[in-house]
Parts: sequence; C-alpha cells; structure tokens
Amino acid sequence: MSDLEVSKKMAAMAVDALEDRKGEDIRIIDISEISTLADFFIIAGGSNRNQIQALADSVQEKLGREGYLTKNVEGYDMANWVLLDFGDIIVHIFDSENRLFYDLERIWRDGKQIDKEKLAST
Repeated sequence: MSDLEVSKKMAAMAVDALEDRKGEDIRIIDISEISTLADFFIIAGGSNRNQIQALADSVQEKLGREGYLTKNVEGYDMANWVLLDFGDIIVHIFDSENRLFYDLERIWRDGKQIDKEKLAST
C-alpha cells in the first residue's frame, strides 16, 4: 500500500469517526500536491465544548485501534479549535465562531475538496 493510499484510509476512518459523533459540515481537502505538511486536512464542526472533545476522542480512538497514533494534539482543553496531527492527515475540529474566523477552507483553497467516496476509490 502506497503512502497516499494509507493517508486515504486514515482520512476515511477519521471522517467515519466524526460522522459517528455527529460532526457538522465535514470537509476533506487533499493538499498532497501543494504541501509537504500532510496529504489531507479534515475539517469538521461541533456545537459545543463537550461535542468537540467527543469528536476528537472518537477520531483518536478509531485511528488508534488501527495503530495510527496522534503525533500532536492542540487545543483539546479549550475545545474551540482542536487540531489532531497524525502526520499524513491533520484533523481540525472547530466551534462555529472559530471555524468562520480562521476559514481554513479559504486558506487552503488551492487544495482539492473531495468527498468521502473518493477516498475509498483507490
């Protein structure tokens, strides 16, 4: 399995975990051709601190069971923007105010927004 295929698998699992906890407006941005930072950004929203933390916990648990551990976690305690860095994928979970303010979709518009089905089609 190539590195990009592994990244796609990880991203699909992260999206599943976010969907399981009712993450809002989940977006997948393929940045593999424009950045060495990661292959994918996954961006999701949560309605309150508890849900945002539950979303982060769900992603870490699902990927952790498959042996993919976070390299870094930022913002978990405040839970207005939680960043989960898995190396090849980076998961951002925002409250609505911070998602609008930071607008990562606009900042990374050179990346390709893709849907979950495209992750599975490898």
